[in-house]
Order: sequence, then structure tokens, then C-alpha cells
Amino acid sequence: MHRALGTTRYASRRSLPGARVIHQRFLSGTSELRGYKDTLQNLRIGSHTRVIFQGFTGKQATVDATDSIAWGTKIVGGVTPGRSDTHLGLPVFPTVRSAVEELNPDATAIYVAAHQAAAAIQEAIEAEIPLIVAVAEHIPLHDMLKIHSILKTQSRSRLVGPNSPGIISAVGKCRIGFQPLPFFSPGSVGIAAKSGTLSYEAVASTTKAGLGQSLCIGVGGDIVPGTRLTEALSVLAEDNDTKVIALIGEIGGEDEMNAANWIQEYHARSNSPKPIVALIAGRTEQPAYTYAPASHLQHRLVSEFSGRAMGHAGAFRVSGQPKAKEKMTVLEDVGVTLIDHPGQFGEALKSRLRPEDRISSPGIATATLADMKNPMFEQRRDFHTLRRPFIRDAYHPSAAKQQTRHLTIRAQQSLDILGSKGIPCEPYKGKGPLRYLAISIDRDTRTPCILASPDPYNHSPLHNIPLPYPLPEKLEPLIRRLLPEICKRIALPHSGPIKKVLYPLVANLIQMFNDSEGVLLVTLLHYNNTQRGMKVGSAHFHFDDAASFRRGPELQSLRDTSLYSPEELEAEKSGLVYIKFPGPRKTIGTLVNGAGLAMNTVDNLQNKAANFLDTGGKATSETVKEALRIILRDERVKVIFVNIFGGLTKGDMIAEGVCSAFKELDIKIPVVARIRGTREEEGRKVIEQSGLEGLYAIGDFDQAVSKVMDFGGPEEMATVEGEWDWIKSPKHEAEEE
Repeated sequence: MHRALGTTRYASRRSLPGARVIHQRFLSGTSELRGYKDTLQNLRIGSHTRVIFQGFTGKQATVDATDSIAWGTKIVGGVTPGRSDTHLGLPVFPTVRSAVEELNPDATAIYVAAHQAAAAIQEAIEAEIPLIVAVAEHIPLHDMLKIHSILKTQSRSRLVGPNSPGIISAVGKCRIGFQPLPFFSPGSVGIAAKSGTLSYEAVASTTKAGLGQSLCIGVGGDIVPGTRLTEALSVLAEDNDTKVIALIGEIGGEDEMNAANWIQEYHARSNSPKPIVALIAGRTEQPAYTYAPASHLQHRLVSEFSGRAMGHAGAFRVSGQPKAKEKMTVLEDVGVTLIDHPGQFGEALKSRLRPEDRISSPGIATATLADMKNPMFEQRRDFHTLRRPFIRDAYHPSAAKQQTRHLTIRAQQSLDILGSKGIPCEPYKGKGPLRYLAISIDRDTRTPCILASPDPYNHSPLHNIPLPYPLPEKLEPLIRRLLPEICKRIALPHSGPIKKVLYPLVANLIQMFNDSEGVLLVTLLHYNNTQRGMKVGSAHFHFDDAASFRRGPELQSLRDTSLYSPEELEAEKSGLVYIKFPGPRKTIGTLVNGAGLAMNTVDNLQNKAANFLDTGGKATSETVKEALRIILRDERVKVIFVNIFGGLTKGDMIAEGVCSAFKELDIKIPVVARIRGTREEEGRKVIEQSGLEGLYAIGDFDQAVSKVMDFGGPEEMATVEGEWDWIKSPKHEAEEE
């Protein structure tokens, strides 16, 4: 029997102390204007939906539009600036406005470069297109904040994405995005997902189980998505074709907590609520500065307040936000069935279907598997899966620069920046209490926010409640309004000596956050009670690397590379997202395509994963080879787990790449390869017939994990899953003394 939500330990960050339920943001407490909520109905796509493409004549738009048209999607034309002709036999217009006047579309797919995407989204909003789908990764964060400030003022357009595979109706044969079509079949499962790769596995699993899909909404892994999990759930709950729901979340933000609150209300008001099965990725999160040297006291002071971005831009946790395990607990408390791997969705959802909702068509899975062999669905290079796109530095046009999304500058430099602006700064020496003050993003309101706390090391959600403020707002009245509440939250009087430091500090942090496109700016304040004086004792600043082309090389030159292992820095050059996990007993190397699947993979390895490695949504022979080479540099690794879902890449191509790398790198340790998706059987045969000793092909995830664990050695002891126990804070050291 599931416990009532009111009995859980997690209370709202916006509730009064002692509150017992999560704040009801979606139905009754939302900060958004009612108008944008009214656009939820625009997510109900189907055979009637008329779709255009912005960037229609580009390579990736052409590929995806061709496949979608062949599948049955009603694409009616597109937009390419400066063109008035035809493409794929459909009209091309120079502006969105002219396309809307002639074609009357219900939806648009944004297929332009990330740094141009916000302008394209705004053009679609101004043209009042009902549904806007943005698939690109690395749209600058502050561009998206401005887009949300526009969305809140209107009631015509709904945004899905960015960093999303899109939205697809298997029943209505309408695909707006780049989802791998061979795995979809009309059916009864609705999917709301942050992760693309995890949703593809869920689709394959439900197709194999004979359930099929109804409507799949990829909300995306961005920090401030246009549509949240809760909103997607509300649409699926009212969708007549949807009988059961798959929910896929991950570390970062509170969307899953809000979803749990929505589900509790949904169960209370519905006589026959639809069953929900969920998966949450990211239990094995990592602190921001895993490899900060012990001498870097300034980094050790603040490293507990922000986690590493686990592939997705939004897959990181800041102080006060819930861990993945907490999200799982709250969802289970409201009656959601939790699973460990997306391959389990099919059977878990089938077991919860009511007899009257079971699908009688036995041909769904068979027909879809046949489609997988259709030449139309052979490998195609996809827009979203271009590996963390390289951009040309305006100051060094010949050099391609890899985006890391979080650009962290040196700790001492952070203090120097504040000191140069007249703010009292003195490096903290480990004596006396500290107070926490930061500028970040409130993901619920989709605005900047102040984070302030009297105890930096208390990570309770009720202890660090965001104080959001809107954009744009004049700085001086904003500071005057915020300052009394900030003083209250850091437990200091709103007096002259305090304001003398706080006013310029807050003003400069907000200005820097805006001008340099910050993600998280953290300061620790040291208050001398005897002298009634306050100084900044430590600071660390994260900026959005996706926007660095607008700032020039200044901040890039301040990046502190000593915080990362040599392997991590080398992986960046090859477009791989690699995070090395600390600990002597981390013996399993991982190579996975897609951030969500990579998180889920390390979650299932009982804390023995040596690394997180995301090749992106596309794995090629070259990326596989480079990834294996980097993993092998870690002397702790005793076995490598290759976990690839070939939605866009054929399984036999992946297998050939693994075999080639295995031979070329002369690998002496076991490699277990799990290749699922397109031509998976052919992929397994390639490995099985290679004759390579120590290379194993296993299709079932649980069996593959079991094999890997056998090679990985004894289970690591005395380590708590998901805890950042590698660091000892100055506060803890003082207590020990």
C-alpha cells in the first residue's frame, strides 16, 4: 500500500515550515499568467495537424521532413529566409508571417542553429503559430529566459523544447521532431519524458509488449523548457487514446516533485485515474568540483552547492533541490510504479492496464519490427544528435570550440572580480560561520532568482527557497525590494553596515548574471559579529558556455581547467561528455549514447561505475573508438560496458565500430556490448562472429549488467548512493577539531 503524500519527508520549498505536501504550482499556485496555460490544448497533435519547418531547406530539416512525410505527417511547407520557391515539392517562404498567411499551419519545427533559435521561436510566437517545437541543444540560457518572458504575455503559442526530440502522435502519424520512427506503433501508452534516448527505449519496450503508443511528448533536458512534465501529464490524462502513462524524469529542478503533487490531485478528483509508471535517472550525481585539488580551499568551500551537468544542460542539482532518490520516493508515495530501466516499461505498463483497455491487435509489434528493415529508415544524420555542436569563435574563426555549457572560472578570480568592484573580499581561512548568497535560475517561474541561507551546509529544500525576480526589471528598485528579504534569509539585520556590503554585492551579482549570461553565481559571506562587518569569503561563478560566442575570449581565458581530470579535458576536444568518478573501487567503464541513458546506466551499476560518458544521440565508429581510448586511460577500469540504443544509428554499424576499436586499441579487458534498436540482431551477430576474445554481445539489460558486475570485482563498501561524501567541508573539519 502506498503512503499518502502528506506523510513523506519532502515538503515544498515554497511552503511554510512544517508544511506536509508539495506546493501545488500547476493547478493553483503557478506564477505564470493564465494565458500560457490555455495553450496546453495545442499539444494535442494528430492527423489533422498542419506542420511547417523553419530552416526547411537545411540538411537535417530535409532528412526529417522526408521521413515524416513518408510516415504520414501533414507537412505543408516551410521557411528559409530569402527564398520563395519549392522544396520536397512543397512551398518555401522567406518569412514565417508569409508562410502562416498562405499555409495556416498548426505547428512549426525549428531547425536552425542554436544561437539563432531564439529569434526563430520569437518569430513563430509573433505569427501566433499554435505549437512551436525547438529541437536544438545549447540555445543560450538567457535567450530562453527572454522567450519565456514573451510566452507569459500571450495565449496563442505553446513551446516544446529546446533540447528535445520533439512531440509525436503514433495514432495520428504526426511527427514533429526526429524520433526514430521504426519503433513507434499506434497504441495506448502516453509518454512524457525529459530524455530522448530513454524515451526511445520506452517506445521500443512498449511496442515489443504489444501496447503501442498514443502521444509522446519530449519536454527535453533544458534548464527552462517550454513545456514541463506536469503540463505534459495533464494533456495525457485527458487524451482519449492514452490508457497508461510512462513518466521519464531525471536529476535537476523540481519538475518531478510538482508532478507528484499533480498526480496526487489527479487521483483525488478522478474516479478511474490512468496508471503511471516512472523512471528517474541521475541517482549517481557528481559534485561540481570532483577533481579540485585539496589545496583549493576556495573550491572546496563551494563545491557542495552545485552538481556537474550530466550531459543535459538541465541535469544538475543546486543547493536545496531534491535528489533523484527523493523524487522517486515522492512519486512512489502517490501511487506511481517505479522501474529501474526503460526496457521494463512495456511489461510494467501492461500489468497495470485494466482488462477493458488492453489492445486486441496482435500485429502492432510485428508490423513495427518489419518497418525497421525498411530502407527508408536506414541511418540518417540527425540535427539534435550532432555532437554538442562546435561553434566558430568570432575572435578565432579557424578554431572550433567545444561547448561545456557550464563555464567555471577560477575561484580566486571570482573574488578578484568582486574586489575590483569595491566589494570587501578576504579569502576565508576556515574560522567562523558562513552565509550563502547566490544568483541562479528558478526553474518553476523560469526567471532568475536569489538563493540565500544562514547555513551554507544545510541543503534542506525548506532552507534555501528561491526568491525569483522577473525580467526585465530596473536594478535600483529591484535591489531595494529584495534586500530586506535577503537579510531575513541570511539571518542578519537590515542595518546600515550590512546594507553597505549587501547592496553593491547583490547589484553587481545581478548585473554580472545578466551581462555575462550566468548560470549560477555563488558567494559565501563571512560576518564578524564583534566588528559588525561582513566580507565575501569565497565565490565561484558559472556562466553559460553556449553564449560565449557573444562575449569573446575574456571569460574563456579564466576557465579553471585544474578542476577536471585530464581525460575530461581530452574528451571535450572530441565532443564527448565524460565525467570521471572518484574512488578506488570504481572498476566499470561506461560508454553510452544519450545523456538520459548514460545516467540510467551508471545508476544501475551499484556505485561501481568509473565514469559517465555520453557520446550524444549518435554513436559512430569514430566516437566509439575515441571513447574507448579515453576510458582505457583510467587504470581502475576492469571491464567496459557499451550500452547503445541504435535509434538513428544501425546496430550492425555500431558493432563493427566496437570490433574495429577493440582490435585497433588492443583491448585486454572484457567489453560487454549491449546494442538495441535498429538492426540489433545483426549487430549482435557481428560481435558474436568476430572471434574476438573478451568481447561479449548481450541484448538484455539486466543480463548485461550482471555480466559486467561479475567482471567488475567486489561491490564497493561504505558508500551511499548519490551522496557527495568525497568532500569534507570546512564546517565539518571545525566540528572534528
